[in-house]
Amino acid sequence: MSPRRRPLLLGLAALVMAWALALGGFAIARHLKVTPEKIHRYLQQVDFAKLSPAERRQALRRLAAMLNALSPEDRRAVRLDREFAGWFRLMDREEKGEFLELTVPAGFTQMITAFEQMPEEKRRKAIEESVRRLRDAQNQQQPELADAGTNQPPELTPELRDKMVKLGVKTFLDQGSAETKAELQPVLEELQRSMESGHLFRPGRRPPSE
Repeated sequence: MSPRRRPLLLGLAALVMAWALALGGFAIARHLKVTPEKIHRYLQQVDFAKLSPAERRQALRRLAAMLNALSPEDRRAVRLDREFAGWFRLMDREEKGEFLELTVPAGFTQMITAFEQMPEEKRRKAIEESVRRLRDAQNQQQPELADAGTNQPPELTPELRDKMVKLGVKTFLDQGSAETKAELQPVLEELQRSMESGHLFRPGRRPPSE
């Protein structure tokens, strides 16, 4: 090899190696990235009803870790998935409570503080709007289930809604059962999402369903 060409060839080889490592890292990252589709496949592959108590707890912890890795929009998509709804129906009260604790989204405390400072009428509007947005998202994601009345977002009774409006979310969460809090978590996450996006603070406009 010519002494003049050797540094050039070594530099070229190093560049090729760097690109190979970068592409390999990108492929690994894509493989490891959590998506709603991957969670859907996981929920399909694992028969939650047939697991032992220890296996159920491990499966729920894995599901919670995957859910926490998603964006708010993808979290909502997973919660509206029929497979997720099937798992949730099989959870007992203790499992629902633990799953709730494991999947509280970042910024949830700040949302509660902001909600507490809103007047009652604004709170009522925020809760009703959050339920509506969830229902619209479900209608778009799985219209056949919406028509059948399956896997609909939680319906708030007037009594439950009034408690959340008058007491605020913090007091409601402190006093409510773990099972009730877990069942209403999608509504609370949608409430947080709407408040952070500013949809609830735009007068005269009906927030678009996403």
